[in-house]
Amino acid sequence: MKLSPAVITLFVATTEAFTVAPTGHGTSKINMIINGETETASEKVASVFSKLPEENAVVDKLVKTNFPGAISNKDLATRVVGLLDEKGFNPSNTLLCTSLCADELARVLEDEFVDIYGNNFNLGGLSGFPFAGNTGFGAMAAHIPDDGFCLLIHGPHVGITKEGQVGKVERSGIALVDNCCGSAIAASNYLKGITDGGATITPKIQQFTDFQQGAVQELILPFGKRLGRAENRMRELPYALYDSQEALVTDIVNTGKGGIKKGLAVLGGIQINTSPDTLDYFHPLKFDYYDSDGNLVENMLPYLR
Repeated sequence: MKLSPAVITLFVATTEAFTVAPTGHGTSKINMIINGETETASEKVASVFSKLPEENAVVDKLVKTNFPGAISNKDLATRVVGLLDEKGFNPSNTLLCTSLCADELARVLEDEFVDIYGNNFNLGGLSGFPFAGNTGFGAMAAHIPDDGFCLLIHGPHVGITKEGQVGKVERSGIALVDNCCGSAIAASNYLKGITDGGATITPKIQQFTDFQQGAVQELILPFGKRLGRAENRMRELPYALYDSQEALVTDIVNTGKGGIKKGLAVLGGIQINTSPDTLDYFHPLKFDYYDSDGNLVENMLPYLR
């Protein structure tokens, strides 16, 4: 029996919808009240990035040459928080929600925003697809503080080495320069096998022991020609994945926007992972704001560039 991606998403939603960050991961809203926390989101940004490496000019040029429009996570957080401050977002009234890859490198961006806003509700799975689906989004919306806001961040990720190789990355404690994103590259190879005519036909694509990867492979199928014609397949791959994910996220938000409380900001783009001793980057492709009635009222993307 062949299951559609929609069915897969529905099944995963029933099992992952209520996944949240572990206790103690980030600063809870309760702890902030008990401890008399008065630090603003902007102050938290400065604190978070004061502990991280300074911007490396060589890496900065390398990343921006391969991914025009990318900015460092530090610049991203500074600009996002500044814009959301103006709308009333703060660490005590905002729930962070992410749909990012399961890879530990995707936690870098996530943890930086957790340190700013507090706990995170996880919608994502392999390659960053929102496998928690409509059920997960509905549960998340119910957890937004009363008269509060949600910041949703989503997107795939890609690695780049110090030598500029896209699709690979150095990892802490591992000598091997590893694939990044492994799930995305596996799906790309599967797709290439189809478009090149060398794929082995198998009934196991929908096996439940690896159903997320099976779904990623199906969801990337419409991009075979685009990737085949790309000058650099690994550089184009995260953008193809983003376009597929964006369609799903938009549908999920439109379906569940009735649960928005005071406002919802949706930040979408490409995470760019670098070596452990340098800052990561993000190419913002969407930054929309929805009001309490679920109306899309502002495109804030130009302010991130």
